[in-house]
Amino acid sequence: MPETTIQKGQEIELTIDSLAYGGRGVSKVDGYVIFVKNSIPGQKVKALIYRKKKGYAEARPLEVLEESPHIVSAPCEHFAYCGGCTFQQLDYAEQVHQKKQHVEDLFRRQAGIADFTIDEVIPAEKQFNYRNKMEFSFSNRRWTLPDEGDETERSFALGLHVPRRYDKILDINSCHIQPELGNEILNTVKTKARELKLKPYDVKTHIGFLRHLVLRFGHNTGDVMVNFVTSYENPELIKPLADHIHAQFPQVTSIINNINTKKADIAFGEYETLLYGEPTITEKMGDLTFEISANSFFQTNTKQGANIYQAVLEGAKLTGKENVYDLYCGTGSISLFLAKNAKEVHGFELITSAVEDATRNAMTNLITNVRFHKANLDFFFKKGKSHKDLSVPDVIVIDPPRAGMHKDMVNALPRFDAKRLVYVSCNPTTQSRDVALLIENGYGLKKLTMVDMFPHTPHIETVGILEKN
Repeated sequence: MPETTIQKGQEIELTIDSLAYGGRGVSKVDGYVIFVKNSIPGQKVKALIYRKKKGYAEARPLEVLEESPHIVSAPCEHFAYCGGCTFQQLDYAEQVHQKKQHVEDLFRRQAGIADFTIDEVIPAEKQFNYRNKMEFSFSNRRWTLPDEGDETERSFALGLHVPRRYDKILDINSCHIQPELGNEILNTVKTKARELKLKPYDVKTHIGFLRHLVLRFGHNTGDVMVNFVTSYENPELIKPLADHIHAQFPQVTSIINNINTKKADIAFGEYETLLYGEPTITEKMGDLTFEISANSFFQTNTKQGANIYQAVLEGAKLTGKENVYDLYCGTGSISLFLAKNAKEVHGFELITSAVEDATRNAMTNLITNVRFHKANLDFFFKKGKSHKDLSVPDVIVIDPPRAGMHKDMVNALPRFDAKRLVYVSCNPTTQSRDVALLIENGYGLKKLTMVDMFPHTPHIETVGILEKN
């Protein structure tokens, strides 16, 4: 069937061959790609084409004609509507296989490595209850389910965003990817907030008090943080809720109130107040201890985070004589992990609070051969503060945000003349793009490890080892 015969509004039978990044099913008709949402590999579906673009179309399934051999029962009652998990109904081994195929395809196409294959895959030991941080939103615009009548209250919800709806929140009873204690806290907060008649924030009118509930867990320490993000500071409103959580959950070690007065819908405050306990929680990873504040970054899957850092350590091949740069170092976890095997480590990070956390974590662990620098890496090495002011690096670790590295940073890396680059990525699309540029500049990709950090979601972490040719 040629591309020109496929039209918007057409119903068509499709066999789902694979998953695209983002979790949609992929089907091909005479080479023409059709993305089918809410479908998994191995299914044959009758689908409706709802969007047609040059080179591809998008469809939604109307009926499953033949079921996939990889289908399993999704345990979550919210799965059909929640955007937190994408394919709980897909057997976990097949999830990992599809992610591996996707990464390999990206590196073949974008990095131009025709025979590329992933060297190592590290699946998650725990497929549920693995997250050490969850962000829930309060809303006065609750998403109602098809079987709920007109009398259903819509003015209060505490849960997660419905896909593609910034203004609608699905009320969550139980989330299977956070610890069970988190679900108990979630429901207690929901009940008590309503009892206290606390008003949820309205993202359209910007009126209301409660914005987010953020839970953090020390999987290896037992520490628990409850962080209430509110639109303004009012101790008289928030303290009764905090006191109730303290009384009901003695294992909670920290209760924080972050105040976000801005319109941006983020679970991050301009400042915070301590309502109970300690201002941070601690977590252990390997033989290191980390202090984690309400707004600091930490790998969201503790166990798989440790596996990533081990892959970085092995790939760096440190002997104790090397100077290491850790770019986009965040709170310094990779820097500290490498320090015991390096001569010295320099971490570079834009966010001031992260640099402060990193420095404090170095002191907590009595590590003295690490220095952290506040730096915008889009231009830090371009405007006079060059690596010549510091020790010349033998190894550079790069762990950029999802957008990857700025092109100027990619072009600057070869000038350091480091013998080895270790590229950690949460987005293989931008990583493969950057690796292609590094290959053009004299580096070879020697190994790529895929770590499945987030089962049931499309997110992938990879660690690439590049060496100077």
